[in-house]
Amino acid sequence: MFKTPTLENFLPPDDLKVSNPNRKLHHIFNEADCYALWAAYAAGRPLLVRGKPGTGKSQMAKAIAEQLGWAFVSEVVRGSTELSDLHWHFDAIGRLGEAQARAGQAKEPEKPDPLNPLNFLAPGAFWWAFDWQTAQDQYDKCPCHARPKPEQPEQWRPETGGVVLLLDEIDKAEPDLPNGLLETLGLYEFTVPYLDHAKQAIQTAELKKRHTAPSPAGEGWSEGKTNEALFSAAAIPSINPIKADPSQLLVIITTNEERELPKAFVRRCFVHTLKMEESAESINPDAEKPLQKRHDWLMQRGRLHFGEQIAELVYLLAAELLWNDRVAAPHTQYPPGLAEYIDLLNAIKSLDHQQQLERLEAIAKYALKKDLES
Repeated sequence: MFKTPTLENFLPPDDLKVSNPNRKLHHIFNEADCYALWAAYAAGRPLLVRGKPGTGKSQMAKAIAEQLGWAFVSEVVRGSTELSDLHWHFDAIGRLGEAQARAGQAKEPEKPDPLNPLNFLAPGAFWWAFDWQTAQDQYDKCPCHARPKPEQPEQWRPETGGVVLLLDEIDKAEPDLPNGLLETLGLYEFTVPYLDHAKQAIQTAELKKRHTAPSPAGEGWSEGKTNEALFSAAAIPSINPIKADPSQLLVIITTNEERELPKAFVRRCFVHTLKMEESAESINPDAEKPLQKRHDWLMQRGRLHFGEQIAELVYLLAAELLWNDRVAAPHTQYPPGLAEYIDLLNAIKSLDHQQQLERLEAIAKYALKKDLES
């Protein structure tokens, strides 16, 4: 039985940190992050997470799924993404190729139709998130896996577990996409084509089989006839529309603010903005070398990723280099952020501590400066 999570379940007990090295997942929540996530979940609304690239928006979605022990489904939105792509994927080209390959071949009546649309229909992100079991059933039927199966914890079960659905970079889509999502997110349901068609085909085949079968004893059938009441449409349950239980779903949508989102869409969301710590205020003003809040913010997240692999002085120097670049070029198109800080440390983690110090400044510009040099 599913147990509804409370606010306490959204607050990681270890100083708001979530770390899973096997998944390369390391994240530190702010308390405000946890409150925003819980509020959106409790209200049954998607959480729109705003912020500059590299501030940890996508990572936060993975981290809350890890914290809750829920499955994680994600889709990166592109300019060409349509609403149906988020619901299901139909391989029309693959079906056409199969039809051309079988042109002129006689159909074998006792064998399944190789051109059955279900053989080319794969579940999309919303299908997995809304109804995992039927998505799994269709995934197993469809030899064409347009998308890999989403992540799920080892002991997770769809009957007792929840799902975090991430729609990443919604601002890359045309305005029709977020507007189209209003119905899916508002009703918690959508329809998949071909499913009812497949049901009718199965029903027809079964009726034909029963029509030619010998009369079952005691059921009042006459030879060559069938009692259709024993095999009505209700005998094969339809899974359309695909429906979700809001208590088992948290939808997170991210935007890098590259394009303004439709107002109606934003109003239907809870909204939270992720920012880097920008304060130059010292956290230890009496120390010989005071540590700025903005440097400490980066260093905490670096330590969670790399621990003792990186020298403590290197954590600080990398943070100082990053902020020196941000202050020197405040209007740059590509201000370095947390992602660049982690990339820079990742590049030198295999070196010994002395080599890290020697190599850091030599390579820092390649990670931190992305503008075209004149």
